[in-house]
Amino acid sequence: MAERAILNTDIRKGTINRNIYGHFSEHLGRCIYEGIWVGEDSTIPNTNGIRNDVVKALKEIKIPVLRWPGGCFADEYHWKDGIGAREGRKRMINTHWGGTVENNHFGTHEFMELCEMLECEPYINGNVGSGTVQEMSEWVEYLTFGGVSPMSELRQQNGHQEPWAVTYFGVGNENWGCGGNMRPEYYADLYRQYQTYVRNYGDNRIHRIACGPNVDDYHWMEVLMREATRFMDSITLHYYTIPGPAWENKGAATGFETSEWFSTLEKALRMDELITRHGVIMDKYDPDKRVGLIVDEWGTWYDVEPGTNPGFLYQQNSIRDALVAGVTLNIFHKHSDRVRMANIAQTINVLQAVILTEGEKMVLTPTYHVFNMFKVHQDAELLDLALESGTYSFEGREIPEVSASASVTASGIIHVSLCNLNHAASAAVPLELRGLSGKKVEVTGTTLAGDKIDAHNTFSQPEAVVPQAFTAFTLEGDLLNVELPPMSVTVLEIMPKA
Repeated sequence: MAERAILNTDIRKGTINRNIYGHFSEHLGRCIYEGIWVGEDSTIPNTNGIRNDVVKALKEIKIPVLRWPGGCFADEYHWKDGIGAREGRKRMINTHWGGTVENNHFGTHEFMELCEMLECEPYINGNVGSGTVQEMSEWVEYLTFGGVSPMSELRQQNGHQEPWAVTYFGVGNENWGCGGNMRPEYYADLYRQYQTYVRNYGDNRIHRIACGPNVDDYHWMEVLMREATRFMDSITLHYYTIPGPAWENKGAATGFETSEWFSTLEKALRMDELITRHGVIMDKYDPDKRVGLIVDEWGTWYDVEPGTNPGFLYQQNSIRDALVAGVTLNIFHKHSDRVRMANIAQTINVLQAVILTEGEKMVLTPTYHVFNMFKVHQDAELLDLALESGTYSFEGREIPEVSASASVTASGIIHVSLCNLNHAASAAVPLELRGLSGKKVEVTGTTLAGDKIDAHNTFSQPEAVVPQAFTAFTLEGDLLNVELPPMSVTVLEIMPKA
């Protein structure tokens, strides 16, 4: 079946929350240390120890929210170890990720300063697995209370007079696994207890986030929604795209076969099913959709690069990852009535990173370029787009060839994001524009494509895969005929003329 699409430009389906374009920075490998934090004495240009080049790059893609300090690290992190004079901070072993020594030089103050530099919102994950109610409560007080109290005075002694504004606070992480191996019934009760003491101080209002299920653990979602819906503002979902048959054999980031290209995209598309099925359970207990679904860990996960620390989860990033990012973001748009935030794992040097660093060098990955191209969807209105996609077949298996979504900005500019998953063939998409009342339009486009299935950027060739102007379209009346290159991500801008 050939592609066919109808864009109803006058049918709006709700706002695409900008936080869907969020990121995740864990104390893992070289994400924080070297990726973000180099210290004031580093020869790498920095502001108060935070890399200038990284901040500039992340501001360019309008990163809206940043999650920290984990991940699995969150449930072994004790925040008081990361405040005060750096030379006096406790050192610890990062038992989850490579057994390295953490000097705690990057802590609460440094993270909040980073968010201020990025002009993004902080999303802090509290420690339920090895922490206490008091510890979590005092962290919130330290961050957000402006009155007289021990934690407020401690913050002031450490150099920050006024409280910070903190909206998003996670009560534990992966408590079904590395965060304590808990049963949902047990965690639901713990969540109810802990969140009670995550208090609102002054005008600050905390958005309390419960630890939700891993992949298709629908029982976990059922129990949490049944037992704790009225105590939560959002609940999380974690899903990683792994091309291989098992965690022990995930597949390589580069040098892979066509079969792994196909299986990666096939599994990435599963995000739609997961959100749909978890959404049905959420609707049962929250029909008004007050509670948001936050997919705060998603992305590709491959075998680590040869010669690197296996606990650092460093992997290359190719045009295949760009396609995973594109189709996943399109899925989030589709479910924007329920998905209020998502955080790709992870920002720098870990898993599906948008940035890779090597000493003073920095390279932007294909995934970075997708986020930069798609930022036009942030806080835009989702438009009704009916797509009948052709099929992309491989060894008897089939998936849709094209993924798409569309939105309109407050100023009336329409953007259509299109992904051609087919590695070998272009895709012709006739896009019928409806609802423009006979207005003429001006169309421009940008595309990201590779010349091979593992095309990627390196420190010696940092622009092997970069966005290019897209002109492979014709406009005949209300019909926009688009020819998508093989394995490509394209964004069209449609500007109605007065």
